[in-house]
Amino acid sequence: MSLSDKIFPPPKFGEPYLLTPGPLTTAYEVKEAMLKDWGSWDEDFRDLTKKLRKNLLSLLGKSKNLYDCVPIQGSGTFAVESMLGTFIPKDGKLLVLANGAYGLRAAQTMDYLNRDYHLLDKGDYLPPRGGEVADILENDKAITHVLVIHCETSSGILNPLEEIGAVVKSAGRKLLIDSMSAFGAVPVDPEKIDFEAMVSSANKCIEGVPGFGFVFAKLSALGAAKGNCHSLSLDVEAQWSAMEKSGQWRFTPPTHVVAAFLTALEIHEEEGGVAGRGARYTNNRDVMVSGMRDLGFETLLDERWLSPIIVTFFCPADPAFEFKKFYDLMKSEGYIIYPGKLTVVDSFRIGCIGRMDAHVMKGVVFAAKKALETMDVESAAPPEAAFLERQRLSELQE
Repeated sequence: MSLSDKIFPPPKFGEPYLLTPGPLTTAYEVKEAMLKDWGSWDEDFRDLTKKLRKNLLSLLGKSKNLYDCVPIQGSGTFAVESMLGTFIPKDGKLLVLANGAYGLRAAQTMDYLNRDYHLLDKGDYLPPRGGEVADILENDKAITHVLVIHCETSSGILNPLEEIGAVVKSAGRKLLIDSMSAFGAVPVDPEKIDFEAMVSSANKCIEGVPGFGFVFAKLSALGAAKGNCHSLSLDVEAQWSAMEKSGQWRFTPPTHVVAAFLTALEIHEEEGGVAGRGARYTNNRDVMVSGMRDLGFETLLDERWLSPIIVTFFCPADPAFEFKKFYDLMKSEGYIIYPGKLTVVDSFRIGCIGRMDAHVMKGVVFAAKKALETMDVESAAPPEAAFLERQRLSELQE
């Protein structure tokens, strides 16, 4: 059965589909896994933690023996801060590659850590490119680490990770990756991208529920990180050392979330791992984008920069269009979409990830068509400023 023929059952209990970059719509089996209580110090739960770390490491392929996986309680931002605070020495310097909210949040985190950094701010949606990264590293020898956002969900852009990784390695610096919204569906092969550490979260492309993030780090980096961290609870090296010694989390773990995540990992493997999950999300995106374009909507990004995670659309220029009403009408049909974050023109975003398939995405398009008709919107075409902005972006991205 092809992806386009496969039909996923709708969420139980009348839940709407979450067309966001996470939290997202999960399988019923994932929810069901949270019905059992676990003792956080009990051997059975320690076995869950061990399995969690091992199974996640297997997703790194042949290079998994060079790394270890350390789960960290909290949201993805907790994991990002733990990575920055643990692996950047107090006398180190970070190059932050920002093209949206999450790169800027990393820079803000460095301010709170009171550690040195250089910010390359590309605006809301331009990708950082290898050439400009190389120039910065050549001109600032104090930079020890470079942080790149794999998929910046502010715009939905998939940043050129291999291109940037090659430049960082050539310059003898260390690469840190925030793959919060892409890991599990977009490949990150350490044989092609030499990274020091990478973070992601339970409630993204593995399709678990919120409650913890996880850090992949080179064993050599973990060994050298003792005493670096600014925080007791966010110290990756301390968490790793404790888990290696006792198999336990240092502080109360999200037991139900871990159990649910292991079920999500099993489903992920059954689907074909990273390749299978990525193929479904890509098909979701293609079906949805094609349908929305047929209605007259336009995407912010050119085809080559569209991620399979989330897509940004310009709001229609038609004065009858009102995003809040559009949002409510979509929700009434069972689809929760996401507001936009662009500053030049109004926009909104539609996610492609979660327990959804092409049939769901066709339903999204039908709901959007129905909403436009209800609002008496004659055309979904964006304002002229949107076309000018996209043309400008296309020229700058070359």
